[in-house]
Amino acid sequence: MHIKELFEEKEVVFSFEIFPPKVTSSIETIYDTLESLKDLKPDYISVTYGAGGNISDNRTCEISSLIKNKYNIEPLAHLTCINSNKKTINNILERLNEQGIENILALRGDIPRKSSTIGDFNNAHELIEHINKKDNFGIAAACYPEGHIDSSSLKQDIEALKMKIEAGADYLISQLFFDNNYFYNLLNLMEQKGLNIPIQAGIMPVTNKKQIERIVSLCGATVPPKFIKIMNKYEHDKEALREAGIAYALEQIIDLVSSEVKGIHLYTMNNPYIARKISNNISYVLSSVNRKKSI
Repeated sequence: MHIKELFEEKEVVFSFEIFPPKVTSSIETIYDTLESLKDLKPDYISVTYGAGGNISDNRTCEISSLIKNKYNIEPLAHLTCINSNKKTINNILERLNEQGIENILALRGDIPRKSSTIGDFNNAHELIEHINKKDNFGIAAACYPEGHIDSSSLKQDIEALKMKIEAGADYLISQLFFDNNYFYNLLNLMEQKGLNIPIQAGIMPVTNKKQIERIVSLCGATVPPKFIKIMNKYEHDKEALREAGIAYALEQIIDLVSSEVKGIHLYTMNNPYIARKISNNISYVLSSVNRKKSI
């Protein structure tokens, strides 16, 4: 099933993101995570791409296959293309196809600082175009409410999104954000450009101060004064900060759903406790809006 069909069937699509364990760690750890997530019944689960892009070390395909064939949940396999050639990408696409994986999140990936080579793909839209020429995959792409960290402006980002959509992207998943106004602004800009495909809001419940500091350094997300106050208040109480972070994420989600966004994509950080708390608290809200669409 192509995930784009879910946006036609449901008012709000609700999904999780997980990441493979490091190559040096046992894959059993992700098995435990999936066992804890399965009964929450997300619409799909995305699996991030292994570090380095080495197909022999990458566990994305293996985990995506497990999600689909053992747990009967639709997987979305991430695929990055920077520093990759067409042969490598084709090998990965073949593996995904053999395992019955029908959906891919096509990404450029981070450009290695010490590498002067780019490979056969410079941007995500080139990868999307290439995938579209191969097997019949559903394709998602990324968007950035505050602009990509490497982008000169949000206007430039909108042009990049247009290219991704024209290349064949079915829907978009946003980078995380902590102020919903950035997401609403992105929606307005896309509407003005006539870019009318579903966009899921990416939400990450932050549960410790080091985590948010790392996030900000990597993607440049703005941390609102309201959330800074929460962190400063509870930074020395691990459990209190965790619950405050979940409560903040829930407030974001309720506001987004009330504003008729098309989907929520929860960055779980492989933490079943967080996923369960969020899911349980919004289950009735999601049931209500999706029931209205089916009537």
